Amino acid sequence: MAEILDVALIQLNTPADHAAAWAQVEPLVREAAAGGAKLVLTPEGTNILEQRRDRRLAVIQDQDADPVVRGLRALAAELGIWLLIGSAIVKTGDPADPRAANRSILVGPDGAVKATYDKLHVFDVDLPTGERHRESESIRPGAHATVAETPWGGLGLSICYDVRFPHLYRALARAGASMIAVPAAFTRPTGEAHWEVMLRARAIETGAFVLAPAQGGEHEDGRKTWGRSVVISPWGEVLARAEDDAPGVLRATLDLSLVDKARRAIPQLTHDREFVGP
Repeated sequence: MAEILDVALIQLNTPADHAAAWAQVEPLVREAAAGGAKLVLTPEGTNILEQRRDRRLAVIQDQDADPVVRGLRALAAELGIWLLIGSAIVKTGDPADPRAANRSILVGPDGAVKATYDKLHVFDVDLPTGERHRESESIRPGAHATVAETPWGGLGLSICYDVRFPHLYRALARAGASMIAVPAAFTRPTGEAHWEVMLRARAIETGAFVLAPAQGGEHEDGRKTWGRSVVISPWGEVLARAEDDAPGVLRATLDLSLVDKARRAIPQLTHDREFVGP
């Protein structure tokens, strides 16, 4: 298993329609591959970013028909890279449930889908700023955690609000994840306060690399996202960070031997104890 991996995180400001979304993401993925990245990750909502329910329902498609998903699968095959579509907003396939799936899709260098993951935790919050979000009204939560196999080891899949639930990340690490993806579209107030500190905590707790590509800036549906995509080592060190919201490519080189080193130094994944209460 290869121990050195060049990765690239794509930061986006995804529009609310597929054609414009493709026009933004496609050249950035090409740029990432041209720079030597073997694993490229995009953020949450790569295919469309539209929280207005009626407009979203009017444009979402099945995963296999979605033009951005299809385009990125073909692009991965053309470039010979592994590509994590951080999430695509697609139909669930359940005619009884009009909500969408918020789905991570891992694509191999042959263009085939190797793994998928539907966001487990939906963002239903009332922020101190007055922002109100009810993701459960338009997104059906998933029910299964996923660790995908890659040539560099297990890649644990999560999306955005999942980062606030540490037990998920511990389960991913115990199931073999040496890297954990956290594609996101974090709100500005929560991003400024919590984004990086939570990601560093998840890396330290699991002894895994955390790869967090983000949406950034003001979007067509009115939301404002934090950006600041980041790559964090198993010891909690920031290896690469985007300093603003602008779309672009963030590169890092991972030494996967650092996973075992961190877990040998602090074998916390083996130290759980049963307890009573509270």
